Amino acid sequence: MQSYFSFKSLDVKINNLVQPVTDFLSDFIFFTVPFLGADLPIIVLWLIFAASFFTLYLGFINFRGIKHAIDITRGRFSDSSHPGEITHFQALTAAVSGTVGIGNIGAVAVTVSIGGPGAIFWVVVAGILGMTTKFVECTLGVKYRVVNQDGSVSGGPMYYLRDGLAQKGYPKFGRFLGTFFAISIVIGCLGIGNMFQSNQAYVQLVEVTGGQVKSPLLGYGWFVGLIMAVMVGVIIIGGIKSIAKVTEKLVPFMVVLYILGSLAVLFINWSLLPGAIASIFEGAFSSQGVAGGFLGIMIIGFQRAVFSNEAGLGSAAIAHSAVKTKSPITEGYVALLEPFIDTVIICTLTGLVIITCFDSQTILNGGVSGIELTSAAFESRIPWSPIPLSIAAFLFAFSTMLAWAYYGTKGWTYVFGEGTIKELTFHFIFCGFIIIGSSIQLSAVLDFADALIFVMAIPNLLGLYILAPEVKRDLKIYWSDMLESL
Repeated sequence: MQSYFSFKSLDVKINNLVQPVTDFLSDFIFFTVPFLGADLPIIVLWLIFAASFFTLYLGFINFRGIKHAIDITRGRFSDSSHPGEITHFQALTAAVSGTVGIGNIGAVAVTVSIGGPGAIFWVVVAGILGMTTKFVECTLGVKYRVVNQDGSVSGGPMYYLRDGLAQKGYPKFGRFLGTFFAISIVIGCLGIGNMFQSNQAYVQLVEVTGGQVKSPLLGYGWFVGLIMAVMVGVIIIGGIKSIAKVTEKLVPFMVVLYILGSLAVLFINWSLLPGAIASIFEGAFSSQGVAGGFLGIMIIGFQRAVFSNEAGLGSAAIAHSAVKTKSPITEGYVALLEPFIDTVIICTLTGLVIITCFDSQTILNGGVSGIELTSAAFESRIPWSPIPLSIAAFLFAFSTMLAWAYYGTKGWTYVFGEGTIKELTFHFIFCGFIIIGSSIQLSAVLDFADALIFVMAIPNLLGLYILAPEVKRDLKIYWSDMLESL
């Protein structure tokens, strides 16, 4: 007699349980207003306006500050005696590990599938503008961080919302926003930095082990998730120092591996590049076609860019807060490099690979999306590429989960207090969601991830607007001191 329950059916049961919850959350967070034939999510408009405002307010620091950012990251102005736990380079790689994830491979493919080639243009624009938002939030993250008695650091939006707004005369409002953000990142980290990553890593492993028909891993997503959960758990128990030691080696390797692979495909498709670039610009300003025309395409591009680089969400400020420095502005400069690496370079390469390998009709109506579309594009030019791509995908997912476990832990301890037992409790919860993520469908994971991560932008950006004059003043003082020291 056949048993009603089987381990192979566990994935289906988990998916049926989670899907209604993700549908409700997505509809709630992404409330839209109709405008010129497009449905515009208010939360995405909120992020676009903020990134544009900060870029103008700080005089295009995203362009002017690149060279100085590289100098700081290389250690030119570092001092090991300064308070903090990790170097500028380690802070950058820890934060980049949280942004360079499966979203750069899978979510970009989803973007192109929905919005066409033109969406890539808006992904890049969002990345460039987001550099300034990262500058503001990471500067404030260091400025208002708390150095604990054991030398560890706790920082991020919850602290600059609480303490920064208290100094402005809004202590109750600041405490409310800080707690709201902390709760949001605890929940949100289970989506973008956890479930989505494990889901797409599992999908790629299925593809390289026989596909949706022959793979022995079909129905065993929970088991793949369990292995990833154990690996993540072993590292995150050591805190940011342990995570940074891994990411400073892992991030450069995986980024270079993926860039080289993408450039190899683009070299093969060299003759198709001019047409691909032209289709990106033409599609970006198209008044008709997919996703409600021009405005719809722009919104799709911005939404997916923020999903990838997290500018405006405040998450990266938590990792940057642990840096060894006495000058918060220095880490603001370092943070400029994140969206540039993550979005302007890696997301653009992914988009170009897909566009040069497939025509627009295949992309939009081919029935394949996410990391499967990216994998198919690589395989169409380099037959053995799914294997190294699966390695890159797994590393992207793994490193992202490490960073977001740290973000979630800091949100958890802000709400419930510092302590080893409290941290371990959250680690257990986080690792459990890795298993869930690898067991459910992409649509459910993407809706859940988008909904929970974007809500963090509400309290964070409110605080950034209020505290932006401080950042501008500190930036002026920083350069005045720099010129005097020369």
